[in-house]
Amino acid sequence: MVTFIIALVSLLVACSSAFTSPQHHVVVTRSSVLQMAAESGAREPVKVGVIGCGRIGIVHLGAINKAPGVVPIVVSNPTVSKAEDAAKRFGVPKFTSDAMDVITDPEVDAVWICSPSQYHADQIKACAANGKHVFCEKPIATDLAETVEAINACNEAGVKLMIGLQRRFDPNFLRVRTAIENKEVGDTIIIKTCSRDPSPPPYEYVKGGGGIFNDMAVHDLDMTRFLAGEDPIEILAVGSCHIDKSIEDLPGSEAFDTASCIVRYPNGVNAMVDVCRQSSYGYDQRAEVLGTKGMIATDNVYPNTAKIYKNDFTGNADMPYDFFLSRYFEAYVTETEAFCRSLVEDTPVPCTGIDGLVALTMSLAADKSAAEGRWVKFSEIIQQVYCESPTECSLLANSDVFPDGFKPVGDIKDLNKLVVPNKKEKESSFMEKFKNMVGL
Repeated sequence: MVTFIIALVSLLVACSSAFTSPQHHVVVTRSSVLQMAAESGAREPVKVGVIGCGRIGIVHLGAINKAPGVVPIVVSNPTVSKAEDAAKRFGVPKFTSDAMDVITDPEVDAVWICSPSQYHADQIKACAANGKHVFCEKPIATDLAETVEAINACNEAGVKLMIGLQRRFDPNFLRVRTAIENKEVGDTIIIKTCSRDPSPPPYEYVKGGGGIFNDMAVHDLDMTRFLAGEDPIEILAVGSCHIDKSIEDLPGSEAFDTASCIVRYPNGVNAMVDVCRQSSYGYDQRAEVLGTKGMIATDNVYPNTAKIYKNDFTGNADMPYDFFLSRYFEAYVTETEAFCRSLVEDTPVPCTGIDGLVALTMSLAADKSAAEGRWVKFSEIIQQVYCESPTECSLLANSDVFPDGFKPVGDIKDLNKLVVPNKKEKESSFMEKFKNMVGL
C-alpha cells in the first residue's frame, strides 16, 4: 500500500516536471481557520457547505451536525425545496438551488459534494479555485483524465481532497485489516469479497451507468487493495446476466448483473471478488482472508442479534439489512467525522484523491478484461492518459497528437506521477492517516 501511494505521488511529480511552463494558480485559502488560535488555545469552528440533499447528502449532514468543531452553514439542491427541508431539519441558516452559491460563499471553509457523479469533477475544480477543502463522494470523475485534473487542481491550490470510500470505515472490514496488519492469521494467501444487492436496480439506472464494474464492483476492488496493503498488478474479469434479461441489450458491462474478478497482488496473493445485483436473502456484504496461520471473515449486519430455534429452522430471526444506507450508516458517519477532524486539526485526510484514482483504474481494467476475455495489467489503463499541464489531461484515444518529450506511464505504481503533490501535505500511507484520524 505504501509503495503504491508513494508511486502515485511520484507519478504526479514526474508529470509536473515533464510539463512545459505549467500555470500556477494563485488561490486564497482559509488554512488559518483549521489551526488553533495562537493566543486563546481555542479552535475556530470550521464552516462547511453541502452540495446535494439526496440520501447521501442527508447522511453526511447528520454526521456533520454531530462532529465537534464543524458547523454547516449552507446547503444546495437543484430542487430547492429539498435544500430548504434539509436546512430546516439540521438547523442550517442558508439554502439555495445553485451549487456555486455554496462553493463561492466567503464564509465556507470546506464543501461536501454529494451531487450526481457527472458533476463531481467540475465542482471539485471550482472548490479548488475558490480555496475550499473538499469531501467528494466517489467517483471523482467518470474518466481518468478528468480524475487527474481534479486531483491536481486541489493539490495545486493546497486544499484537502477526501474521497468517500465508506467501506474502509466499516468496523467489520477494518477489523479484518487490523488482523492482517498484526499478522493474527499469518501472511495473507487469499482475499475474498462479495457484494450482492437485495434487488436489481431499474433499467434506467443501469443504462448509462458505466457498467457493473464501475458502479458496483469498484467498492470491492478498492477493498481488496485496502486489505492486501499492496499495489495490484493485473486483473481477470468475467460477467453474465441472470436476473434482469431486459439489460442484455445494453452495451459492454452494462449488460451484466453478475460478475467475478481475480486480482493479482505481489507475493502470489490473489483476491477474488464476486458481485450480483440480486440476493434472495438480503444485502450480502462479506470479506474473508485466508492466512498461513488461520482465517478471518466477516458476517452480514443484521438489525438485531435475535435468533429463532425451531424443529425446521435455526438462525437469525430477521434478514440482513436490505439497503446500503442502513448497512453502512455507521461507516458513512465515521468517514464524515474523520474528514471533520482533518479540517479541525489540519491533518492529512485518510482517503485521498489517489485512492479514488486507483479505484477507478481498477474498475476500468476489469471492464476491459471482461470485454476482451484476457488478463489486463493496470499499466494498460494508465497508458491511456497524458497531461499537457497538471490540470489539462486527456485520453490518448481522444487525441491524434502525442505530446513531445512525454511518454505515458507504464506501471500502476507510477500513477502518482500524473498528480502534482499537495503543496500543504506530506504523503503517508492510508493506514497511517486512518490511525491518526480515529486515534488508533
